[in-house]
Amino acid sequence: MKEVTFPIRVMKALGVELLIVTNASGGVNPRYEVGDIMLIKDHINLMPNPLIGPNDERLGVRFPSMSTIYDAALREEAYKIAKANNIRIQEGVYVGTSGPSFETPAEYKFFHCIGADTVGMSTVPEVIVASHSQMRVFGMSVISNVFKEEVQADCTHEEVLEGVAKAGDRMSMIVQELIKTAF
Repeated sequence: MKEVTFPIRVMKALGVELLIVTNASGGVNPRYEVGDIMLIKDHINLMPNPLIGPNDERLGVRFPSMSTIYDAALREEAYKIAKANNIRIQEGVYVGTSGPSFETPAEYKFFHCIGADTVGMSTVPEVIVASHSQMRVFGMSVISNVFKEEVQADCTHEEVLEGVAKAGDRMSMIVQELIKTAF
């Protein structure tokens, strides 16, 4: 976790105040479709916490609040950008798992029961460290595949890449426009 989150510490030391994270994630919410873009409003961490161990008070407080990690004002601005450009947008909760295997059907059902809309193998550790460092955070997921209980099929890396390709340009446009308004 220290290696994964080290770039966030470097960014903070260089004066970066806003972290924008994007990822490809599996759709847990059955209303989602491949290629949808989801604004992350919260997350569930099922990975080792990157803050475990001694705390350096110069970097952040020992027990940082995780209540308002994802910047609501930036999400609202992203909604406006998406609406102005006729982009279908979702908002939901991302659950981070360690991977590197894709989820089992039972895990997908469990994640949905605990309130997740998407699942992936990244993002959460970086966001926790950014929050610890008092950085603003904005996050988006592109839905690369959607779990359907009635259609039990293997998820492949190729399927994920195809799902990302469906939304890449739209996601990039939202980020570019968001940056213009955020500063």
